[in-house]
Amino acid sequence: MAKWLKLTAFAGLLILSSCETDLGKINENPNDQASVDPKVLLTYVSKDAFQVNGDNMYASRMMIGTDGENTYQYMKWNDASFDVYTKGILNTVKMMQEAEKINNKNYSAIGKFYRAYYFFNLSLKFGSIPYTEAAKGEAGITQPKYDSQETVMTGILTELKEANDLINSGDKIEGDIIYNGDASKWKKLINSFRLKILITMSKKTALGSYNVATEFASIAGSQPLMTSISDNGELKFADAADSRYTMFNNSGYGSSLYMADYFINFFKARQDPRLFTFAAQTTAAKEAGKPLTDFTGYNGGNPTSSYSDNAALITAKNISKVNDRFYKDPTNEPSSVLSYPELEFILAEAAARGWISGSAKTHYDNAIKGSFSFYQTYVKNPGQYFTGFNVNLYLATPLVVYNDADPLQTRLEKIMTQKYMIMFHQGQWTSYYDYLRTGYPNYPLQTGVSAPFRFRYPQAEYNYNSTNLKAALAAQYGGNDNINSKPWWLQ
Repeated sequence: MAKWLKLTAFAGLLILSSCETDLGKINENPNDQASVDPKVLLTYVSKDAFQVNGDNMYASRMMIGTDGENTYQYMKWNDASFDVYTKGILNTVKMMQEAEKINNKNYSAIGKFYRAYYFFNLSLKFGSIPYTEAAKGEAGITQPKYDSQETVMTGILTELKEANDLINSGDKIEGDIIYNGDASKWKKLINSFRLKILITMSKKTALGSYNVATEFASIAGSQPLMTSISDNGELKFADAADSRYTMFNNSGYGSSLYMADYFINFFKARQDPRLFTFAAQTTAAKEAGKPLTDFTGYNGGNPTSSYSDNAALITAKNISKVNDRFYKDPTNEPSSVLSYPELEFILAEAAARGWISGSAKTHYDNAIKGSFSFYQTYVKNPGQYFTGFNVNLYLATPLVVYNDADPLQTRLEKIMTQKYMIMFHQGQWTSYYDYLRTGYPNYPLQTGVSAPFRFRYPQAEYNYNSTNLKAALAAQYGGNDNINSKPWWLQ
């Protein structure tokens, strides 16, 4: 695993030296023309794409800060960066170019997956984005136009379809820190990600020429998908420089970051022992000598209260910190962009909506079983948390059991709540986007504050690509670049 350190260091040389992230400047500085083995670029791109994103933990009401006002916790964020065009997309494009030189279709296929992954997340973050003209500085496009969300989503679905057709068992995949060169697992991830895009577009009937439900059913019925946690699209960390868990030695985790009551109360109400892998006991519980598995020994802060009010819980010794494995364990758990449990929840939702045949309950149960399997596999000394636990009994409890006879909204709430419960430091912003499109689970918000739908475009785009940016704003949001402007995918 540590071999990817040298590869990563070399690949980093391909990152453009300019600290500006606007597309104009990026495209004035195309990638190095010298040949680079695509395995080097694959390692770098994979490492970049699969890192843990901590900001979502606040927005999704899982964690709180107590040393100041966190903009994500209080839903007050503003603009975001386009640096992924520099760090991720350009290196992906370069990898695909190098793959063509050696006629290796697998690097091209994986490149299409990463393009889809990056553009999908960029579009959800902002709305319209440069897509068809992005990363084409070598062709003289220094100020790329913005494409609509429908164009982006349609385009990446097509790219993933092409990736599925390209991936093969013959072309060797080196530098693969995700699946160790197993093309069959990449094929499963590619097709599972197609389903993730389609379910995220659940408010839409069609994407270009794709009928959302019909395309979902076609893929689910005919293509290989993840079947266990061994298929997870995840990055495993190594105890070596530049390879350790994203939050390792993060000072905030050791001092001012605590659990949100909204999140941990789902686990307490269901007597769900996964809680013990996420949260630490309160100081009062430790001093009282309560067992680690005593649910009364865990308490969170209110994500809508002032940070000073939550800090008072520290003084009262009645608030749980994040489990110290998240900042003390250099390898901790793998970080996934799409896991088998998440896929099963996606299939459960599709079955509940009538997009596919089969049992939504079976997929729902499989998802929860897969989540427990993940934590029992990757958390150190799992016996201290899970001894005596029976997942089948858990699935039959009133707050967990899935009933096909319930109204659709009741079933969707069950699915989305349990899906939310698997997302602690996983799946990046998935839980927040699920909330925006379904309303589940129902996040607590401060009075007068609504959950933002998007981020503002970066200031650099106003400076270097303003004509195209303003045209995109006029087409989407009546010219207003506001975090509360609703993008196409949510309309």
